[in-house]
Amino acid sequence: MSPTSTGVQDTTERTRKRFARRQWARRWLAWRPLVAVVLVLLLVVGLLWLVFFSSYLSVQGVDVRGTSLLTTSEVEKAAAVPDGEALARVDLDRVRTRVEALAPVRSADVSREWPDQVRIDVTERVPVAVVQIAGHLQGMDEEGVVFRDYAKAPPDLPLVETGSDTGSDALREAALVVAALPADLASRVDHVQVDTIDRITLVLRDDRTVRWGSSADSDLKATVLAGLLAATKAQTYDVSVPGQPTTSG
Repeated sequence: MSPTSTGVQDTTERTRKRFARRQWARRWLAWRPLVAVVLVLLLVVGLLWLVFFSSYLSVQGVDVRGTSLLTTSEVEKAAAVPDGEALARVDLDRVRTRVEALAPVRSADVSREWPDQVRIDVTERVPVAVVQIAGHLQGMDEEGVVFRDYAKAPPDLPLVETGSDTGSDALREAALVVAALPADLASRVDHVQVDTIDRITLVLRDDRTVRWGSSADSDLKATVLAGLLAATKAQTYDVSVPGQPTTSG
């Protein structure tokens, strides 16, 4: 073969290869967006499987915080968090509802603690008074919820005495009254007698009585009573209508 023929063949081969490369480049430009979409979809599917269905991010425990009246095991039992379930699939609202059904729990905040824990922050109820029900002493919070037992009434909490037909509404009203009492007045109260929602009476430590009525205008009633106690010596004070207080005895 002559040198001229060889040169022509080489040129033709190089031309063919350049043409093939350009063809592949055009095809890649056309397919590149589709390949990118497929890769993104594969990545998303992989992440969804990892988070929602794999065992790598499943529940391995419960982190309970904020309890003193309740034990960790009591909260965990009430929460009933499914062990081994994907953490992302745990219904946090249902867990919170179950925990808040416990009497000592005022509120609960439930969150995911990645990679494998459910965290439960508990706010427990705080007693404002002790109520005697069927011979048992029980703590009552400011919402009138009875939530714990006492063997002996704490000296720093007023005792609420009820009648046999005292309802939960009246208890709630009494709790609002106790919670509204200023510290100096609360320290003088021996117990609170509850008959109905609007017939609540404070019995002071020196056996004097205060007809309080309902919890309405409690701040004003406390101010009026402070003035009466300082100005008038009587056995009974009536501030149920604070604009027209009376005394007797």
